[in-house]
Amino acid sequence: MPRTAQKVDELADEGEHMTDALVTVLEVAEEEGTVTWSAVSDDISSGEWGRLIEKGFLTDAGGDGFVVDDPEGVREALEDADPDSVSDEDTSWTKYDKMAGVAVLGMFAGYALPSARNTIGETMDLFLGPLESTLPFYLVIMVLAVLTGLFSAIMQDNLMNAEVMGEYQEKTQRLKERRKKAKERGDEEALEKIQQEQMEMMTDNLGVFKAQFRPMVWIMLLTIPVFLWMYYMILDVGVTQSSPVIVIPIAGEVSSWKTGIVGPMQMWIVWYFLCSLCFGQIMRKSLNVQTSPTG
Repeated sequence: MPRTAQKVDELADEGEHMTDALVTVLEVAEEEGTVTWSAVSDDISSGEWGRLIEKGFLTDAGGDGFVVDDPEGVREALEDADPDSVSDEDTSWTKYDKMAGVAVLGMFAGYALPSARNTIGETMDLFLGPLESTLPFYLVIMVLAVLTGLFSAIMQDNLMNAEVMGEYQEKTQRLKERRKKAKERGDEEALEKIQQEQMEMMTDNLGVFKAQFRPMVWIMLLTIPVFLWMYYMILDVGVTQSSPVIVIPIAGEVSSWKTGIVGPMQMWIVWYFLCSLCFGQIMRKSLNVQTSPTG
């Protein structure tokens, strides 16, 4: 059995089409007792048939065709094999994820509609007002950047499925390598199989996108109201800095939170993003958050 499992794993590395071919001959052999090329020629290619014989999965049964060597072991190894496709269970959203997504879409209206922005800003001011009355506004922005950075790191750590993205990346790389080798040897049949697998991977691509976007929904659920509150306080309430000038890197002295720093981006936006970027990196390092694909 260990040897059979190893051979199945090696076959799986050659592509999903090979394990599909193995399943086909196994099913025919279990039904008929033996399997012949004529019985499976409509479902698998001659190259796949020859490869199964070469790997030792098919043993000559004399004039009656071939039998599958260690069929029970092959069946168990195929069931235990780690699938390349991204499963729905790994990428599906819960009802709470969907509710959060709907809430985020609703809050985007705050950027376009003053009434929506004021409503969100006034609601958030119930929680953030005491902080704003205690600290200078540049420190308030810094505290909010720390809190949103910590929240973002926690959401990414708990909801980001780097393993799913790693599996998809590995499968994509294997297909590229197989395509390159098939082109080099001029194997048109193999190229057609690979193209078909690439088309089937479009479903996996959607699943990976869902896995990547899921933590972003929860992050925006907090960052959008915080951002709209700052927007409300500076542009609608008219909060001012506690000192005549603000000094930030590159731009130097700035006299107002509304001063344009990078194109249309005003001082308060740039200051928030600078703080958020710095503290966000510190939080992710501290919590050892994995955001890159892993195999």
